[in-house]
Amino acid sequence: MLHLFSRLVVAATLLLIFAGGLVTSTASGLSVPDWPNTYGWFMFSFPLDKMVGGIFYEHGHRLIASTVGFLMVILAVWLWRAEARPWVRRVGFVALGAVVAQGVLGGLTVLFFLPPPISIAHASLAQLVFCLTLTVATVTSQGWHEGYQRMTGSAREGDRLLMRLATLTAAAAYIQILLGATMRHTEAGLAIPDFPLAFGHLIPPHWTAKIAIHFAHRLGALTVTLLVLATAGHVLAHHRRRPSLRNPAILLLIVLGTQVTLGAYVVWTAKQFIVNSAHVANGALVLGTALVLALRTHRLFGRHARQAGSSRVNRATAAHLGVRA
Repeated sequence: MLHLFSRLVVAATLLLIFAGGLVTSTASGLSVPDWPNTYGWFMFSFPLDKMVGGIFYEHGHRLIASTVGFLMVILAVWLWRAEARPWVRRVGFVALGAVVAQGVLGGLTVLFFLPPPISIAHASLAQLVFCLTLTVATVTSQGWHEGYQRMTGSAREGDRLLMRLATLTAAAAYIQILLGATMRHTEAGLAIPDFPLAFGHLIPPHWTAKIAIHFAHRLGALTVTLLVLATAGHVLAHHRRRPSLRNPAILLLIVLGTQVTLGAYVVWTAKQFIVNSAHVANGALVLGTALVLALRTHRLFGRHARQAGSSRVNRATAAHLGVRA
């Protein structure tokens, strides 16, 4: 039940990210000018018939955020009472603290009239909250507890290269999300108005700060694409009989292709708000899938590598004692 509930929290957090994308994409961030109340009303008592225009997106975002916060409290307490591993309990409480900080940052974005640094921090922290909840869901699964041995059905050899590739891919995906948040909140989303070219060239023929941010985001997308292809290709070439690795690798390729397509349509549709918001939420899926793959590789190979190292030490010690004897 704990694992199922953690998956519910993951889904709610992803919905919150999409709702936050709608707020930004519809320029509704100041449609409700006060915080934590809504036009003087307690948040949950605000009349539904007044949720019109931008208020619908901004107040709806607040309601979803409050719900996620409530779910996170339940998750943290549940982990504290039912989870035997101290580090997993700590992850739950870090996630709860991150949600609280996220709410405070959301309030500050309103009170200080959407300053880019706070807005970027707000968007970036949301992705970390998603990663924390996804980590809890991953490490409380049956596959994780079994070390994915039943799912693989064979002896496991170490693969440090895959561990590094998967970790690097997840890190690059998060950096790319930071670049995307910077681009959105500095209004650089259409600084380069064509795609895949830039003003008809491979490299922009002229530069401004916004063009540089936008182009950096495109270069980041290329970097993430290459890393995803390398990681997924390695899995499919060497571990295709392991569903615990093969399935997230295939999913990673799918969400990456979707993300690139959505990114193109963001430019082609001049930032149509549904497309733009879907691009934000799907970016979280790219990051989350890469994270799950990285966690599973460490679960599969990290302990095996330590055990192998320990076995080598034991054999060397035994051999040394044998010689001395």
